Amino acid sequence: MTDKHALSRRRARRILAAVAGGVALAGAVPPAGAAPAPPAGRCAVASGPQTTPLVELYTSEGCSSCPPADRWLSTTVPPGAAGAVALAFHVDYWDRLGWHDRFATAAFTERQYDAMRANRARFVYTPQVLLQGRDWTGHRADAASSLAAVRARPARAAIALAAVSREGTIAIDATTTVGAPADRADARLFVALVDSGHVSDVKAGENSGVRLVHDHVVRAISPPQAAGATTSLALPWPAERGSAPALVAFIQRSGSGEVLQAVRLPLDAPDCGAAR
Repeated sequence: MTDKHALSRRRARRILAAVAGGVALAGAVPPAGAAPAPPAGRCAVASGPQTTPLVELYTSEGCSSCPPADRWLSTTVPPGAAGAVALAFHVDYWDRLGWHDRFATAAFTERQYDAMRANRARFVYTPQVLLQGRDWTGHRADAASSLAAVRARPARAAIALAAVSREGTIAIDATTTVGAPADRADARLFVALVDSGHVSDVKAGENSGVRLVHDHVVRAISPPQAAGATTSLALPWPAERGSAPALVAFIQRSGSGEVLQAVRLPLDAPDCGAAR
């Protein structure tokens, strides 16, 4: 009897081959443009010829100044909207104030410290917003113009992504290219699972008595993968699922923290099997 997981994995590879058939691998000098468009009706996506902005929010349910930033993110990058992708990383260092943020992990806190070092800052804080890996202190005043400026830039990397859901996990295949040799030296691929529509009634800490709504919540993120190659990995489905599940893949330079390209793959289409 044929193993259904093996069938799913083979199907994912066929989809990825169709998506990324024209993308050069490491060792070639790929153009800075886009991966080929994915075939219609399949759980796959490819990045475009222009840069897609990546917005990161570092937040916590234990931080009294974070709810306005959470609302800003939901309004500026509505779940499922085109034009930018967003990641909300919940950090765990405010849990000590008496409320445990169920979305927070030490790994997300460590990622924020990595961003601090890449930005040559001296401390971390919440809420913090990054655009393309850079501290974005003016995000409330210049969101539209800053995002438009990023979208106007030609892509410096390309991502083709395919996914198949199976029991408890999402099997993911990605092909990436990076245009310039200087970028290629330390470019890394990350893939995050996000969802939205989460509600928390906070019972303690700085937000005691407040109902919080969260979108673009990062539920899992892969370890860094070498960019300029074909990569297979898996992420776990969380026990508590929100709405609008999606994979967000992005290529980031490990030294400077600069994000070269990002792409979002919705997982709520029938072909993606998110309901399984």
